Amino acid sequence: MRPSMLRPVPSAPSLLPEAFTPEVRRTLARADPRLGALMKRVGDFRFALGPLHSPFAALAESIVYQQLHGKAAAAIFARVCERVGKGRRFTPQALLATAETELREAGLSANKLAALQDLARKSLDGTVPPLARVRKMEDAELIEHCTQVRGIGQWTVEMLLIFRLGRPDVLPVDDFGVRKGFMLTYGLPEMPRPKAVLEFGERWRPWRSVVSWYLWRATELPVEPAGD
Repeated sequence: MRPSMLRPVPSAPSLLPEAFTPEVRRTLARADPRLGALMKRVGDFRFALGPLHSPFAALAESIVYQQLHGKAAAAIFARVCERVGKGRRFTPQALLATAETELREAGLSANKLAALQDLARKSLDGTVPPLARVRKMEDAELIEHCTQVRGIGQWTVEMLLIFRLGRPDVLPVDDFGVRKGFMLTYGLPEMPRPKAVLEFGERWRPWRSVVSWYLWRATELPVEPAGD
C-alpha cells in the first residue's frame, strides 16, 4: 500500500496537546482512515512531558528501569539518588565519585553499574551532549550520539525524545506496544515487522509521536465484537 501524502500539512512545533489541533487531526484522518477511527475511539490526545534536568539523569533512570517492573526500578533508582544526589545534584561527577559498593548496595547489577559509569564518562567527554545542545540537535543526531553508551539502544533514546524532549515526529518501531497497537488497529493476523511499520508510518509525518501515543492506547481498548 502506498502512503497517502500529507500535503499540505501543518508543521509539528512540539509534542503538546494544544499543538495537535483539529486541523492536524483531520489531515491525518484523511491520509489514514483507520488511524482516524482509532483517534475517534480513544478521544483527545492527552500528553504531559516528564521533567528533564539533564540528558545524563534521564538516561541513567532509563538504564535502571531496563528489564524491571516499574515499582522495583523506582525503588532502586531512589536508592541510587540517595547515594549520588537528587534532582540537579545527580551529575556524572557525583556518580563517578560514589563508591561502587554503595551503588551495588542500592540494587544495581554489575552490568547496570558499568552502563551508568560509561554514561557518566561519556557525558563528561561530550559524547552525550549537555541539555542546551541536546535541545538544538536533530533526532537522528542525538540517537547517534547516545547509542554510543553501553546499555543504551535506539529505543531508549526515542523514549527520551518523546517523553522528555517532546519531539513530535518519532516512531519507535522496535517498541512492542507500538507494533501490537498497529496490529490491532489494522486487523493484522500477526505482529508486523518494524520495517513494515516504519514504511507505513511515512503517511503520519510530521506527527509520528502522536500516532505512537494512539497506538499505545489501542492496546488498552476492549476488543470490539466482530461484525455479522
